[in-house]
Amino acid sequence: MFENRENQKVPQVVFHTRRNHEWVDVSTDDVFKGKTVVVFALPGAFTPTCSSTHVPRYNQLAPEFRRHGVDEIVCVSVNDAFVMNEWKAEQEAAELTFLPDGNGDFARGMGMLVAKEDLGFGQRSWRYSMLVKDGVIEKMFIEPDVPGDPFEVSDADTLLSYIAPNAKRPLDVSVFTREGCPFCVRAKGMLNDAGIRFDELVLNRDYNEVTLRAVAGVSMVPQVFINGEHIGGSDDLERYLSERDKQAA
Repeated sequence: MFENRENQKVPQVVFHTRRNHEWVDVSTDDVFKGKTVVVFALPGAFTPTCSSTHVPRYNQLAPEFRRHGVDEIVCVSVNDAFVMNEWKAEQEAAELTFLPDGNGDFARGMGMLVAKEDLGFGQRSWRYSMLVKDGVIEKMFIEPDVPGDPFEVSDADTLLSYIAPNAKRPLDVSVFTREGCPFCVRAKGMLNDAGIRFDELVLNRDYNEVTLRAVAGVSMVPQVFINGEHIGGSDDLERYLSERDKQAA
């Protein structure tokens, strides 16, 4: 059973980071002193759950965390600085700070360093999240101490619900487009004007027409999907946004 360290200070360690091809040592105080910080720790960079769910959702919800008083969102893993930098770039996680805990000092100080030799990982961090204010842990969500790699409570939505129970979640939006399509430009412009973030998938780069027909039933672009609902083209999107504005008024 892992110890819940709420109301305790975070361990004093030095993170050996790499910036602009130079080593930069970052202390615990540099990260936490005088700030409200969200931390989520995970077993390893580029691993499936960490890459597909844990990091992306924190990155997506980062603006909402900040709206509710969080100064910084930190991802910690027992990996070296080079790996963490490459993983952040691959994840396009510009909203997050990645800290390399290469020697496991932070995980050890938190009582969260675990043996993963059966997977060839050596010593790694257990998965957890926490809210830290001025270096003191206010709240921790620790994954249950069961075999494997549970992912039940350290997710971004759980921590955001603790900080701000009524916080709005951003829409999940994907837009299928092609190069040189004026209707695609119009659809993206409307989403940008509405302050709605979206993922763009470009024909022959991210998908082909077979994929579009399979998911949307048509081959014309743009095709917009919001929270799993197929909205349609640019005219359909305009109607959707107009109705959304009416309901919000």
